[in-house]
Amino acid sequence: MAVLSKIRQRSLLLIVVIGFCLLAFVVGDLINSGGFKQTSKYVGSINGEDISYEDFRAKVDAAEKGGQGITSIQAVNRVWDQEVSLALLQEQFEKLGVRVGENQIMDALKQSQDIGQNPQFQNAAGQFDVQKFKDFFQSNPDLANSLTERENQAALSAKYMIYSTMIKAGFNATEADGKFQYKLEADKVTFDYVAVPYTSIKDSEVPVSDDEIVAYMRKDEKKYKAAETRELQYVVIEDKPSAQDEAEVQKNVAVLVDSLRLTTKNQEFVDARSDIKYDSTYITKKDLPAKYADQLYNLPAGEVFGPYILNGYYAISKSLGKRAGASAKASHILIGYKGGKIPNPAITRTKEEAQAKANDLLAQIQANPAIFESLVATNSDDSGSAQNRGEYDNIMPGQMVKPFDDFVFNKPIGSLGVVETEFGFHIIKVTDKQDAVRLATIAQTIEPSEQTSDEIFAKANKFEAEAANKDLTTVAKTMGLTLQPSANVKALDENIGQYANQRQIVRWAFDKKTDEGDVKRFNVPNGNLIVKLKKVNEEGLTPISEARPMIEPILKNEKKAAKIKEMLKGATLEEAAKAGKVAVATATDITLQSPNLVGFGSEPQVVGTAFATAANKVSGVIEGKSAVYRVKTKAVVQAPALPNHASYIARLKAQSAAASGQIIPALKEKADIEDNRLDFGY
Repeated sequence: MAVLSKIRQRSLLLIVVIGFCLLAFVVGDLINSGGFKQTSKYVGSINGEDISYEDFRAKVDAAEKGGQGITSIQAVNRVWDQEVSLALLQEQFEKLGVRVGENQIMDALKQSQDIGQNPQFQNAAGQFDVQKFKDFFQSNPDLANSLTERENQAALSAKYMIYSTMIKAGFNATEADGKFQYKLEADKVTFDYVAVPYTSIKDSEVPVSDDEIVAYMRKDEKKYKAAETRELQYVVIEDKPSAQDEAEVQKNVAVLVDSLRLTTKNQEFVDARSDIKYDSTYITKKDLPAKYADQLYNLPAGEVFGPYILNGYYAISKSLGKRAGASAKASHILIGYKGGKIPNPAITRTKEEAQAKANDLLAQIQANPAIFESLVATNSDDSGSAQNRGEYDNIMPGQMVKPFDDFVFNKPIGSLGVVETEFGFHIIKVTDKQDAVRLATIAQTIEPSEQTSDEIFAKANKFEAEAANKDLTTVAKTMGLTLQPSANVKALDENIGQYANQRQIVRWAFDKKTDEGDVKRFNVPNGNLIVKLKKVNEEGLTPISEARPMIEPILKNEKKAAKIKEMLKGATLEEAAKAGKVAVATATDITLQSPNLVGFGSEPQVVGTAFATAANKVSGVIEGKSAVYRVKTKAVVQAPALPNHASYIARLKAQSAAASGQIIPALKEKADIEDNRLDFGY
């Protein structure tokens, strides 16, 4: 009882002690597991508006499912771009008070072919009927959610149309602008000039340091701002067959030559021994392997050619004979009709009307064969061939619907006629036929043997181990390997040089546990990539190695210009030409719109100076794009006055309107965008 009494007396102390121990346990676990470094539940934010991970992930999943083979990171990037664009536009819509009503939403919905041209929503005149559209969804309440989503998209589209129209309206061109443009194009100047090209001074005489590159970027840091990147060096060790492996495959194929020649069961024989199954198709000469086309095409029936290399295989081929006119080329114009098999609800003509139109087109072509191609573009309902002048090449028997097939293969080259099929009426022109051969080909893959693959694997492991402590270039040279050009990758890239879908390597490079100098081997198709993290480039200015090719020529030309200027201080052009060891040249009737000098290209500053310099006066020194110049103006011819400049104004307005296509990039440049995608394992 005494013990129980003491426990009761000190219960508060015990609770505090136990609670402290539990807290220490939890905190310790959090610290060890990095719990206090838990990433945000938001995948990013745009101007303070957060994007939740759950919504983002759902949209990425949908993009992957509907993206027809896009990779996971491509889906992530696509959805991210959409979310950023949408958020920026919505912000603009709210600021400007852009609103849309039911009629505008319905107009946007009608632009979709599955709505605007859907017969279910059309009246007797073939026009979209709003009431039919509403009645359909009222009678199908299970589709209400999909309608709501489409309406939201349509509302957004309608708002964007209003917004972009407002922006376009903000671009204008006045009479003064039109007059100025006219003078740019029509005023002309003739002048003499001296030009000392920058190439006259060797690059070695004007070195550019890293500090100078950085100083140049600092003048416009926004322009040279760069995302965080990783510079990777890598070596490729291919898992490819040795000469001995190739010889072994060649030998295995060669022993089958006589058996293939003698067999009468060609398909069974090939399928039992070949890595490529038997193909009964007739092949034209132009479709045979170019290197062996003559031998294979002219091979007598029953004879065997090979072994020869065919796209990574050793092959032998037996001729099963040649067929005349086995491949055809034909052009056609398809005239469909309502009720035919063309899935195009926009086609409303009757079968009789379609036949009459086809016969009319045939008559036009017979009268003037040269117009066939132009009639395809304006009349054919076959969207698959319309972009190719209605042409189908390399048609094989049985490939097309039977009436079409019969016409093409039963008529001589040059035949023209109308043929009816389940798709409509075709005006067909047979343009060519080719003889073709059929081959029985045994092809066996040339691949590395198990021994070769083991040796390559051992070589890759050895390289990885040695490169961890030595210079990658040295190790590669010692082992007879080629160091690939360095690759700079961003956090959400997935390609390393020519190797696509290498997200695993990018993740490794950006992992906090990966340090500069770390090396790791990765499996890639047909081999190994041994990658070294050469440098971590934090977010900031563009890395000097990337910036130098852009900036160094500019700085070199500036230094060269300073040297050339000292040469060209003479009072006359002749003195300047003598000092620069060049001749005086003449430019005749040059405009500011096209300020091109023969041999030097566009030099607007030079031409502008010539316009501004009084006649027979020598200008000062001009730093051009390709050279340093001095000019002496001979004559300026002012263009005759026009009563108005409407055509120039219209052109300027059209050019200005095109700037509306830069809306999203401009908004992104000004936005505060936080991207946390990397924290979520993308």
